[in-house]
Amino acid sequence: MGRINFSCLFPASWHFSLSCQVLPRLLIPSFRQLIFFGLVICLIGILYLLLIGGKGHASWINKENHFHRHLARVTDVDVTDTSNPNLNYGLVVDCGSSGSRIFVYCWPRHNGNPHELLDIRQMRDQHRKPVVMKIKPGISELAKTPEKASDYIYPLLSFAAQHIPKNKHQETPLYILCTAGMRILPESQQEALLEDLRTDIPVHFNFLFSDSHVEVISGKQEGVYAWIGINFVLGRFNHVHNDEEPVVEVHVPGSDQQESLMRKRTAGVLDMGGVSTQIAYEVPKTEEIAKNLLAEFNLGCDAHRTEHVYRVYVSTFLGFGGNAARQRYEESLIRDTAIRNKLLGQHIGETAESPLLDPCLPSDLQDEIGPSTQRLFLRGTGDFEQCREILQPFLNRTNDTHTSLSGIYQPAIDYSNSQFYGFSEFYYCTEDVLRMGGDYNASRYAQAAKGYCATQWKTLKERFDSGLYASHADLHRLKYQCFKSAWMYEVLHAGFSFPVNYKNLKTALLVYDKEVQWTLGAILYRTRFLPLRDIQQESLKGAHSHWRHSFSFVNNHYLFLACFFIVLLSIMLYLLRLRRIHRRAVKLYTPSSVPWLEEGLGSPALPINL
Repeated sequence: MGRINFSCLFPASWHFSLSCQVLPRLLIPSFRQLIFFGLVICLIGILYLLLIGGKGHASWINKENHFHRHLARVTDVDVTDTSNPNLNYGLVVDCGSSGSRIFVYCWPRHNGNPHELLDIRQMRDQHRKPVVMKIKPGISELAKTPEKASDYIYPLLSFAAQHIPKNKHQETPLYILCTAGMRILPESQQEALLEDLRTDIPVHFNFLFSDSHVEVISGKQEGVYAWIGINFVLGRFNHVHNDEEPVVEVHVPGSDQQESLMRKRTAGVLDMGGVSTQIAYEVPKTEEIAKNLLAEFNLGCDAHRTEHVYRVYVSTFLGFGGNAARQRYEESLIRDTAIRNKLLGQHIGETAESPLLDPCLPSDLQDEIGPSTQRLFLRGTGDFEQCREILQPFLNRTNDTHTSLSGIYQPAIDYSNSQFYGFSEFYYCTEDVLRMGGDYNASRYAQAAKGYCATQWKTLKERFDSGLYASHADLHRLKYQCFKSAWMYEVLHAGFSFPVNYKNLKTALLVYDKEVQWTLGAILYRTRFLPLRDIQQESLKGAHSHWRHSFSFVNNHYLFLACFFIVLLSIMLYLLRLRRIHRRAVKLYTPSSVPWLEEGLGSPALPINL
């Protein structure tokens, strides 16, 4: 009969053979064999759980690290350590209509992970204040003397140069981005101002600066940068998420097979200023949108990776800001009243004794509008509902579906899985007087606005004098709060078609107690390729370095446990081998072959040859 041989060199050297007669015995194992095999199975199970648990725990630690990194970014108020050689810097100059501001940003060296963005923060001085400087007037005031543009901006750059270590100047990117004030200038005047900056700045400063770093950006670009900055601070670009965070399914742009992925839900932005209103939000599903309304970009450093590709709808509506809307409304009152008086032979609104009744002013408030030649006297009736009805034609809505203000196309919003932040007038309308900033509730807001409008002007002034309203609220806010409350409500619900039961709008002035500027989004977008150099340096360290750094302390702990159990298993197998050898030795010296053991006699004499 043949024999079956077994041998192994790892984890310990052992060998045994099995005859076919013994095989039936294995089918009925002994109690000790059952214990042995059970122990081996338990050890294998423990090793498996440790490996799987280690991965899960490492994933949890990774998520926690992302959270602490995000928390550090939004709560960081420490002095920037300029002695840190691994700290990088960047400058953005916001050339606005009323003035220019320079923002100094900093970030640590990229960790080499292409899935993560730069950890950009605003630089803070020795007093823990953000490093920002503003000058007036706006650069557009130099349209007729463009040769003075570089002299105008010199104090800003000199201020930034004092805060950044000199050995870092050459690798510090500088961007000069001009907005509303420059947009209204003729292109020839714009180019003359920009050319002076391109020529003179490299002469006086050693920053990383090229011709493409100074430009006039469009309203669409400004809106995209604001959207990027807000979502970056909110941590929506960190794609390590837990089960509690809302996610959306995104169709990756540019994919022939319409590849989709699940990632964190981003926040939309609503911003109503004095002159214009803007809306920006991600369009996760692929649909045809006019290119002038859609911004498609990749925030990642690798153009071939799609996890940071975003499609954002942006639209700016000039004349739909709070003050511009009020001006359009007053011009309409003056024009319509003059026509009506002429047709009916009346004199309504021409004197304070016969004022025109205005439902958009607080009750009994008297006001005067229009130029001296067309003076119109008003008296408020404080009717919020009537004011809303009067303002609806000013939205310029059309009967077309999927359109908003002035009939501009608006992609569908998934109101059941979306979140928006409302800034500027959206916050002032809810907080300054009504004290309802934060989570927006349409019914509560409408009820509070209705009550405010109906309150006597005398009572409102008494409350103002008693300090019951926000510290920055003034008499201008009190006078036009009723109008702006109605206008904001109509823009949101009738213009942008938000349902009145929408619960995911937050009105805010700050995000995590910080004012988020569009310049943060600008520096994040324009430096998105900088991590490539750090990633390349990481790859040059070799596979060994990569293996060593890929394990955390906790994973090394689990590796030690795994080695311990392997050694333990080896010892057990070795002991079993010794036991088997001992049994063989006992069989060679059975009692029948050594009778002197039983008889108690001495051992027989053995011949010894010397």
